[in-house]
Amino acid sequence: MSDYEFLSVENIPNYLTDRVETHEVVDAKNLVEIKEVGDGNLNLVFIIRDRDGKGIVLKQALPYVRLVGPSWPMSPDRARIEYETIDAYSHAAAEFVPKLYFYDSARYIIGMEDLSDHQVWRGALNNGEFHRGSAAAVGEYMARVLFATSIFGLGQLKHKQEVARAINPELSLITEDLVFTEPWFPAHRNSYLDENEPDAKALINDDFMKSEVAALKYSFMTSTEALIHGDLHSGSVMVKADSHGISQSTKAFDSEFAFYGPCAFDIGAVLANYYIAMARTVALDRTEHLEYLKELPSQTWNAFEQHYRALWPSRVDKRIFSDEFLDVLLKTWKLDALGYASAKMSRRIVGLAKTSDIETLEPTLRIGAARGVLQAAQAVIRERHSDADIDHITSKVISILHITKTR
Repeated sequence: MSDYEFLSVENIPNYLTDRVETHEVVDAKNLVEIKEVGDGNLNLVFIIRDRDGKGIVLKQALPYVRLVGPSWPMSPDRARIEYETIDAYSHAAAEFVPKLYFYDSARYIIGMEDLSDHQVWRGALNNGEFHRGSAAAVGEYMARVLFATSIFGLGQLKHKQEVARAINPELSLITEDLVFTEPWFPAHRNSYLDENEPDAKALINDDFMKSEVAALKYSFMTSTEALIHGDLHSGSVMVKADSHGISQSTKAFDSEFAFYGPCAFDIGAVLANYYIAMARTVALDRTEHLEYLKELPSQTWNAFEQHYRALWPSRVDKRIFSDEFLDVLLKTWKLDALGYASAKMSRRIVGLAKTSDIETLEPTLRIGAARGVLQAAQAVIRERHSDADIDHITSKVISILHITKTR
């Protein structure tokens, strides 16, 4: 299956001793903690600390999908994609990504900043915590990295060269299948509670939604607007707040799905996870937390639009790409983002790789929350054509979540 050595608690001290790039970061001769924390679907992830409290994270790509095992082989070259993406993003928005120390191309290992003083945002939201300002930070992050890696930031020639460099066929294929196809067919990788079978069948029988998702999938497969993260959600964002819940730091990680695709996909993925978080909060009757959550979608979109507009005057080619063109572009991205949000909401309920927001609810609560997310997805993909205002869409989603909770 592989011809390179996997990281382990036992071999990491010697590995770090041999990596001169890390000698100023962590003392490999005096390590006090080596902890495997890779709870994702693909990789090994270790946090290592020395006796002085300094730390480093090592992330290694396996030659298969960790969630499934060796029966689903996958090229570990995705680690290179992730490293190069974070490096590209760091030039545009360094404060929003982890610091990089090295990339080991022989063993597909990335050495990066230890963010143990942060939390994975999904876990914080699941716990009902507040990180005021993180949603706007995510919007700013997307604006800066998506502008910088587009034709507007790079120019025509450099953009084409970068599209070729960042091609990522295996992981893009996963998204094409799991997000845009399987939820609308009786695929063997789909799963859900028996009580949600009628909801899954309603999705399969929704011909209008299938048609809309087909157009979104086509755009995902053919558009090369910018270097998108490709898997941006509350589980791939780390946050840190002060004692009053005010955000101090927000960082995006896990960009191994990155490739040149449609900007709206990343935006939609973020919106989808806000709506999924709302489903959990409604199920648990967290009224105050819902008041916080319902502002996140518009905060992210508004920050994205504000910062993208601020960057627009610096575009490489001003001859044909006018301010009026930007208005059209942003309107299109908002519409498409809501469509992508619908697709992502659907796959997280019935498809492979679900979210802890819903899955950790008691079954009696999970049934209504899952039903609400699916019905909201079907409503959003329709409603966006008549009214794409983010606050309006969010209100629609919350209304549906309350209704399905009581059924």
